[in-house]
Amino acid sequence: MQHTHVRSQLVWIFSRQAVVTLVAAAIAGMYSGIIAAISALIGGSIGLLAGAAYVWRAMRPSKGEPGQLYKAQLLGEGYKFAVTLGLFAVVFLGWRNVLALPLFLAYILTFGVYWVALLKNR
Repeated sequence: MQHTHVRSQLVWIFSRQAVVTLVAAAIAGMYSGIIAAISALIGGSIGLLAGAAYVWRAMRPSKGEPGQLYKAQLLGEGYKFAVTLGLFAVVFLGWRNVLALPLFLAYILTFGVYWVALLKNR
């Protein structure tokens, strides 16, 4: 039963992050053009992929022992950090025309979804 609840929470978070990313890209595109829209799409996608890396690692089945659960969470955070750093490096090294403001704003907005999810559960 708990797995169903966790899965529904993850679907809720990732779907809202995708919507936030698309809205940020649309707004950036309207005000600053296609490069800004693409930059925002990339920023939001980095947030989504980093979150997916966390879930992939941290939510692996375990025996439920506190030490194992703690280790899984730490490894999940490590994966999320590595994916975030790696993707930002790829973007900045591979695309010189990226616009930093929409990129980082969309990235940050995807993490705002986590806070909304926490408030939603209270």
